Amino acid sequence: MAHAYTPGLKVTERTVIRKQRRLPLKGEVLAKVGDKVTGETIVAKTQIPGDVQTLNVAGLLGVPPEDVEKCMLKKLGEPMEKDEIIAQTKSFFGLFSSTVKAPVSGFIENISSVTGQVILREPPRPIQIDAYIDGRVVELFEAEGCTVETTGVFIQGIFGIGGEVRGEVLQVADKPSDVLLPEEIGSSCRGKVLVAGALVTAEVLRKAAEMGVKGVVVGGIDDRDLRKFLGYDIGVAITGSEEKGITLITTEGFGRMEMAEKTFRLLVQYSGQRASINGATQIRAGVMRPEVIVPLDSEITGAEGQRESGGLEIGTQVRIIREPHFGALGEVASLPPELQKIETEAKVRVVEVELEKGTRVTLPRANVEMIE
Repeated sequence: MAHAYTPGLKVTERTVIRKQRRLPLKGEVLAKVGDKVTGETIVAKTQIPGDVQTLNVAGLLGVPPEDVEKCMLKKLGEPMEKDEIIAQTKSFFGLFSSTVKAPVSGFIENISSVTGQVILREPPRPIQIDAYIDGRVVELFEAEGCTVETTGVFIQGIFGIGGEVRGEVLQVADKPSDVLLPEEIGSSCRGKVLVAGALVTAEVLRKAAEMGVKGVVVGGIDDRDLRKFLGYDIGVAITGSEEKGITLITTEGFGRMEMAEKTFRLLVQYSGQRASINGATQIRAGVMRPEVIVPLDSEITGAEGQRESGGLEIGTQVRIIREPHFGALGEVASLPPELQKIETEAKVRVVEVELEKGTRVTLPRANVEMIE
């Protein structure tokens, strides 16, 4: 049988999901192998050094650099509070004095007798890493973090914004072709992950953020609405750090895109259950897709959960990722083994796809991605 490898978009009802949770710097791992955790469980913590500020004490006091250390009221490593006097000099028999106050809280890190500058270090900032998903700790990384494993629903999207959040899945669209309206978002949506249909607008996203909605999973969004909501154009860098109070995941693409029936049905099936979602997206090297994870109570073996498809085969569900059929869903009808010439006059291997409406199209295999 003809066989080809192609990118995959996972939409899986039951699989083993593993997430590595690592600190940005060495720190303390709080979890142990075998621990059951929820998404909110703190599994590791550390402290990031505070910002540095340089103070020209010699210039402020009007003394030579070599005299600065004698004028310091605070020594190396000593803590200080903002606006506390840290250096002082007296003149005219002690009647007049010049002082320097700390512009920030922290401690003295360095005193230079060459430049007369004093380096102040602000207090360290605590960093905590949570488990993100409900599951079990299966691996530890010394002083760095751990791996959390769960069995659950795993759905990847095309594009997203916003970081990791958790909330109960709530269906707000009757059909995958519906358009979500602002008036459909009420107080019952607070803290939820909404399953919408084919489209959301900037107005809807603003209303959802105001109502405390955690996330929205929808077929598509118009790029103009995305720009209007964010206030700027999305570049080629990774998304996920946007601070708009809500996470958005589009499962199909840009514009009004009806959510795939399988994806919609799967999300609706688990309405009322807790989900962990992440809108982080990277489309260049090191591809990262937005995701929806719904942990389940049932358990399966790691081998079963991590089984992957080998590639395209007859009957494989695919999505077309190039015009003129961008976003269309279908299944592989045939995989001609011989090279065929395309419009650019290049010779490539092609795939024949039968679309959902029964139409068959032939296109390069690089123009499709599997829906696993």
